Amino acid sequence: MRAELSVGEVAYRSGVPVSTLHFYEARGLIRSRRTEGNQRRYGRDVLRRVAIIKVAQRTGLSLTEIRQALDTLPQDRMPAASDWRRLSVNWREELSARIARLTRLRDNLDGCIGCGCLSLALCPLRNPDDCLANEGPGAALLEDRSDREA
Repeated sequence: MRAELSVGEVAYRSGVPVSTLHFYEARGLIRSRRTEGNQRRYGRDVLRRVAIIKVAQRTGLSLTEIRQALDTLPQDRMPAASDWRRLSVNWREELSARIARLTRLRDNLDGCIGCGCLSLALCPLRNPDDCLANEGPGAALLEDRSDREA
């Protein structure tokens, strides 16, 4: 078994298009070395890193958050199960908060969102005289204002 993989091999094994691998590399999420012929070569650890990236993206983490997490992993070896546990524990709180926000949105989707538009017949009943304007811009009834701080 070869120690390094071509970009095509990584794409095939990870299920990620070559263009996505190039994008991840440009964003500092994965690394490669160049051969004398200027071809990319990846260590086998990149397969686990790409898997971590894909899971993190599915949870809704930004690429910046993912890069910060990957920067905590050792560069000289394959990320281990203990590394994944540490990352997943850190991401669990953010995922729980995101689920709570989405649940709140789903449960209130058919009501007034507190946008202050006063254009719907329902708005004057829920937001008479645009009293939610003091809460700031956006959908005041659905948004958790602490979300904007993050």
